[in-house]
Amino acid sequence: MIFNNKKSEKRTFLNFHEKGSGEAIIFLHGLFGELSNWQSTIAHFSKKYRVIVPIMPIYDGTVQKDGLEGLVNYVHELVTELKLNQFSLVGNSLGGQVAILYAHAFPQKVKRLVLTGSAGLYESTMGASYPKRGDYAYIEDRVRYTFHNDKIVTKNLVDQVFETVNDIRKSIRVIKIVRAANGNNVAETLKEITTPTLLIWGRQDRITPLDVAYRFKKLLSGNTELRIIDDCGHAPMMERPEQFNEALEEYFNSEELTYAQVG
Repeated sequence: MIFNNKKSEKRTFLNFHEKGSGEAIIFLHGLFGELSNWQSTIAHFSKKYRVIVPIMPIYDGTVQKDGLEGLVNYVHELVTELKLNQFSLVGNSLGGQVAILYAHAFPQKVKRLVLTGSAGLYESTMGASYPKRGDYAYIEDRVRYTFHNDKIVTKNLVDQVFETVNDIRKSIRVIKIVRAANGNNVAETLKEITTPTLLIWGRQDRITPLDVAYRFKKLLSGNTELRIIDDCGHAPMMERPEQFNEALEEYFNSEELTYAQVG
C-alpha cells in the first residue's frame, strides 16, 4: 500500500491512503483506529471505486483547530486537495461523528452517508481519563470489549492502544477529543441531514448499543436504512468484513438504481 502525503494551500500535512478509480468513497476510522481497520473494505471496493482513507490527525496536533471541528476541517482540506465534487462518506465510531458533522456542514459534497457504530448520541468508552494507564491487562480488556468475538484482538492491536494511552502528549489529545465528542450531541444536527444514509450495526455492539442505531434512524431526516450484522460488535468492517462489504455494496447498488429511475 502506498501512502500519499501532501500539503494543501493552508499547509496542513495531509496523510491518507488512496487506491482504485471511479466514484470516490472516503472511510473515516475511530479514536484508536488506523488504516488497517479498513483493510478488507479497501481490497473489496477499490476494484470498482476510488477508495480514500485519511489517517486522522488525532494524536499529532497538526490540525489548525482543536476537537471535532479540526477533524472536520482536516477532511475538507483533503476533499479540496483531491478536487472531489461528490463522494460517499463512511465513518466508524468517532469517524462516524466526524462524518455526520461533515455531511451537515457540506451537504452538497456527500452523496451518501454510512455510519457504523457511530458516536454522537451515546458511546460507552474508556472515558475521558485513563486511571490505569500503565496496566496492560486493563487496556487489553478494554480493547477486547470493542468486539463480540475477542479472538480478533491481536497483541499488535493491544500494543498500539497501550502505546497511545501511555504517551503523555497523545493521551492528552485523546482526552481532549473524547471530551469534545461527549460534549457534541448530534441529535439536533441529525434532524437537518437529508442525505441518504445507511446504518450498519453489530447486534452485539456494547459501545454504541443497537438501540442507538434505532435512535439515529429515527432522527435522520433523509431516507435511512439499517442493516444489522449478527455476532458482531463495534467495528463490523473488522469483525465481519464480508457481511459489512456485502451490506455496503448492496446499498450502493440500490442507490444507483434509484438515481437511474429518478433520472
